[in-house]
Amino acid sequence: MQLTILNTERLQLRKLTPEVYDYIYKTLSEEEQLHFLGISTLKELKKEQEKHKKGLATYNKSFVYFQVFDKETHKLIGWCGYHTWYTDHDRAEIGYGLINDSYKNKGLMTEALLPIINYGFQTMNLFRIEAFIGLDNIPSHKLLTKFGFIQEGLLRNHYLKDGVYEDSAIFSILKPDYLASNINKSSI
Repeated sequence: MQLTILNTERLQLRKLTPEVYDYIYKTLSEEEQLHFLGISTLKELKKEQEKHKKGLATYNKSFVYFQVFDKETHKLIGWCGYHTWYTDHDRAEIGYGLINDSYKNKGLMTEALLPIINYGFQTMNLFRIEAFIGLDNIPSHKLLTKFGFIQEGLLRNHYLKDGVYEDSAIFSILKPDYLASNINKSSI
């Protein structure tokens, strides 16, 4: 299977789609799946297998994830991509995360998101990219505004986290804003 790889100065981003997940779960052993997905326990793997079995994509909704690897060590350090892509509406929700705190505050997610946003608008032909973040997530707020996302509003009791409903701020960037910016022409 041919995998799409995007490269930045310090990172390598490996694209995962529903078709890649189909291949992984149909052809690789559980040990190979653990390694490929960067999962450390069989319990976590079973949870991911169950998500796949129940269907992560539908006739009008899909996803495109990118695993984030450190180019120097080849170690999986995080993920970013579009976990809710409404193909009929040319919009997707972007998400991202680093595996542990030791990778934070080094500009890695800024470096990773630039090609992912470009990929969304240029390759996926998105018109709108959305992000939902917790109100106290200041690093994500700064990251999104750095890329030209605008806060549109507040979704009350939007996420259930550890038994508590939390509000989310909704951010977006539209293709005309993206095309008018320097995001698609430079590195941030």
